[in-house]
Parts: sequence; C-alpha cells; structure tokens
Amino acid sequence: MDIRALTPSYAVSPQIALADLAAIKAAGFTTVIDNRPDGEIPADLHAAAMQAAAEATGLVFVINPVIAGALSLANVEAQRAAVAASSGPVFAYCASGNRSSILWMMMNAREQSAEDLIATTARHGYNHAPLKEQLEALARG
Repeated sequence: MDIRALTPSYAVSPQIALADLAAIKAAGFTTVIDNRPDGEIPADLHAAAMQAAAEATGLVFVINPVIAGALSLANVEAQRAAVAASSGPVFAYCASGNRSSILWMMMNAREQSAEDLIATTARHGYNHAPLKEQLEALARG
C-alpha cells in the first residue's frame, strides 16, 4: 500500500486490497473513499466487498466512482460531502491515486491557488499542470 498524504487529513493511494483496511485504520484514518468504478477491477475488490470489510474494521466507507476522463462536478461535491462528514482523516483511492488527488484539488480550488494545489500533488508523483486553467475557473466560481 502506498499512502500519499496530500494534507494531514487527506491521503490518496493506488488500489488497495481487503487486507490493507486494518492498516488504514491503524494509521488513524476514519473514512475510506473508493473513487474506482467496479468495472475496472476484479470482483473481490468491488465496492460492496470493500465496504463490508471496511465497516467490519470500524471505518466509514464511501463509494464515489469516477470514470477515467469523465470526472464530474457531482463527483467533486460527493467527495466534498464525504470529507466534511468524516470524523477524522480521509483515505481516498482509485487505480493510481490520480483521480482521488484531482478531486482533492477541485474541492480546494477556492481555498488554495492552482499553483499550490499542483505543487502539492506533484510532490507525490502526479502531473496536474494541465489542469491549471480548470482549477482557476473553479476558483472564480
């Protein structure tokens, strides 16, 4: 498991396994957000199986699938709501952590500059420079 903490309260990761959930809980996370559609992954990692295992360990599990190349404002708002409702740090995952980090950037476009958001995700291996204009447009409302 590769936890990439964008902030002290929000981390992203590539796809996790059922066995990773106990370590996620032990690391202090309270909410796990699945940003990966079931159609991309084997049945044993589908959202329902992950949710049952996460809840059995005491984690809140939120399903917010983002189709590659088709991230929507509804996805951003669902992610924002899940983060706001969380009682502690949030762990979001997808195939590589890219979609989960883009959601974080879009959620925070009004609070942080596009340059700062892009720099934060770049420190974790993501190249989001092409999203600068979109982030600036979100910041303008």
